[in-house]
Amino acid sequence: MSEDFAADVASVAALNEPVRRQLYCYVVAQDEPVSREAAAAGTRVPHHVAKFNLDRLVAEGLLDVEYRRPPGRSGPGAGRPAKLYRRRARDISVSLPQRRYDLPGRVMAEAITLAGRDRIPIGDALRSTAQATGRRIGESAQVDKAAPVLESVSDVLARYGYEPRTVDDAIVLANCPFHSLATEYTDLVCGMNRDLISGLVDAVCPGQLSAQLRPVPGRCCVTVAAESGNGSCGD
Repeated sequence: MSEDFAADVASVAALNEPVRRQLYCYVVAQDEPVSREAAAAGTRVPHHVAKFNLDRLVAEGLLDVEYRRPPGRSGPGAGRPAKLYRRRARDISVSLPQRRYDLPGRVMAEAITLAGRDRIPIGDALRSTAQATGRRIGESAQVDKAAPVLESVSDVLARYGYEPRTVDDAIVLANCPFHSLATEYTDLVCGMNRDLISGLVDAVCPGQLSAQLRPVPGRCCVTVAAESGNGSCGD
């Protein structure tokens, strides 16, 4: 489980408490940030209950806080600024099995832009964009250079919801993060997925792994196979 996924689960779980959920819904329904007093009055809960649960929503990453004096008040005698709550500018999505539809969306948007700008076939643009995206993911991942190849790549793939399993000298992927898209547009999405993973493994362990299309019912269509042995990323 990735750290981002765990944080998203914790944030959503915080809304399981009915009063906290009611306060969150009230805050996000307002056009302006709201005070504790306004939130308490709007949800008809005691002020101390609103204070506790609003601050809990801040701690869980669901709300942000800002401080502002009421209009018309300024200077030394204006009193302390009011503490106001608003929705945090953060997307939260939890799915089981884990899905990552944002990733192919970004790849496809970049590919369409590239194809229009450079006047190249969309298929070529999608292939190069997917590989470049995979390389960026692999290059930004902090892997142990002394670790075995399969272990290092599995660690990175796990962060993106692939649920990798090492079988003999290969990595099979128990989950497809793009499941619905792959079901409806199999050739397009599976080809893009292979190119993305190919770029990723080339960045993590150049020349030691290859991403291959090996469709098996119930799992991702891509298998990552070792080119020669199972060395370390530093080899």
